[in-house]
Amino acid sequence: MKTLMLIGKTSCGKTTLTQALNEEALNYKKTQTVEILDGIIDGIIDTPGEYIENRSYYRALIVTSVDSDVIAMVQDCSEEGSIFPPSFSSMFSKPVIGIITKIDLCKDENKIKAAEEVLISAGVERIFKVSAFDRSGLEDLKNYIIN
Repeated sequence: MKTLMLIGKTSCGKTTLTQALNEEALNYKKTQTVEILDGIIDGIIDTPGEYIENRSYYRALIVTSVDSDVIAMVQDCSEEGSIFPPSFSSMFSKPVIGIITKIDLCKDENKIKAAEEVLISAGVERIFKVSAFDRSGLEDLKNYIIN
């Protein structure tokens, strides 16, 4: 099983995604510090959104990534714009995937395509499209983490 580190803007759905992957009740919880979570999927590293929102915390992301097997950049499909600089993935020495969250809220396919473009520009190797609420896409992501 791969240890997965989640990076993304505040309120993009990192903690909710973690709860859904671990088949827990979905409850809003603001992540204040780096958390290593155990459950069905052990060792998910949930990072605060402020770590990507403030360049001075990039070093904390790099240091935290040492304990992970895969880095996941999380992009909310309903969010305009990008928090990830172009080629952001190159700062990590691990595989980097992209996860587009809240796809149940994006009725406009162009928003999902825009989120894909953000993640491709950031340098991800693979993209998963998921919804924690209707559980779409979670099985593919789980299979990737487990294998």
